[in-house]
Amino acid sequence: MINSPALDITENDVVAVDGKPLPPRERTRLFMYHKPRGLMTTHADPEGRPTVFDNLPEGLPRLISIGRLDFNTEGLLLLTNDGGLARTLEHPDTGWLRRYRVRAHGEVTQGQLDQLKGGVEVDGVKYGPIDATLERDQSSNVWVVFAIREGKNREVRNVMAHLGLEVNRLIRISYGPFQLGELEEGKVEEVKTRVLREQLGEKIAKIAGADFTRPEQRDPADGDDMPARKPKPSKRETINDRKGRACWCSAPAARKRVPVTRTRPAATARRAVPSAAITASAISRRRTSNGQCVSLGQAEGPQPGFAVGPRDPPDRGPPARVRVQYPDPRLRQSD
Repeated sequence: MINSPALDITENDVVAVDGKPLPPRERTRLFMYHKPRGLMTTHADPEGRPTVFDNLPEGLPRLISIGRLDFNTEGLLLLTNDGGLARTLEHPDTGWLRRYRVRAHGEVTQGQLDQLKGGVEVDGVKYGPIDATLERDQSSNVWVVFAIREGKNREVRNVMAHLGLEVNRLIRISYGPFQLGELEEGKVEEVKTRVLREQLGEKIAKIAGADFTRPEQRDPADGDDMPARKPKPSKRETINDRKGRACWCSAPAARKRVPVTRTRPAATARRAVPSAAITASAISRRRTSNGQCVSLGQAEGPQPGFAVGPRDPPDRGPPARVRVQYPDPRLRQSD
């Protein structure tokens, strides 16, 4: 029994609640969520307003948010299953840049926005350096891109009000290296483990205590949806072409390769190669139905020849002419 909350738990301890042990730690995962307007970034709202976690798609693990977005703020919200990662990424010391596109009612100049680079104090609250760029004017509104690193409560809205502007739309478009991009509103996209590890770096991953080695836990009832891979043939295994003729998958490197060319001969020039003139030592490779050169193997005595031209099916393209290299000049035949 635990009698005091001041108790350190190690990996060697087993914690049970109502007699049931807690599940093992999962692999650190990160999700990008396009938050729409009208949702609270909390698990439960005392006023009964809809929350982000009530509107997430099904099939996701238990997640927590990295930072918050206001009720009427939309855009990129990072979610994770790792509390240590969430605390590290939302801390100002991490220094990750948050970018917002702001539509506000009123007028402002780029010169006024440049003064925010040295920081500003509003109603006794000091805000750090802000990189603001005037994007365009739209009727009585202006579009401004805000880049901040602290992310204090209602920082963008308070600073814009200090400039005499009233924010009527606020969209977060990036958080550190992760971009909103073309992610549709209300959709969730998981960041691949390899990408997450590379973007965090060793320093942040160590501070957060992220673990990328543990396997992803799945519900056994879901089964294995991964299709079974077909076994690849070994190097010396025989395969059959379209006509059921067996041939080797590959040839030893010591055998001499005879070039095989595919040309478009005239219709009157098609004829079968005489079988008596072809021996195993004369031809070491031929072209199969799928267009690959494979070995025919070694054998004693003459081998049966193969016809080209009229016997080929129409979907195999133009007939192939085999250029035969005779080892004995006496076997050479004139056309």
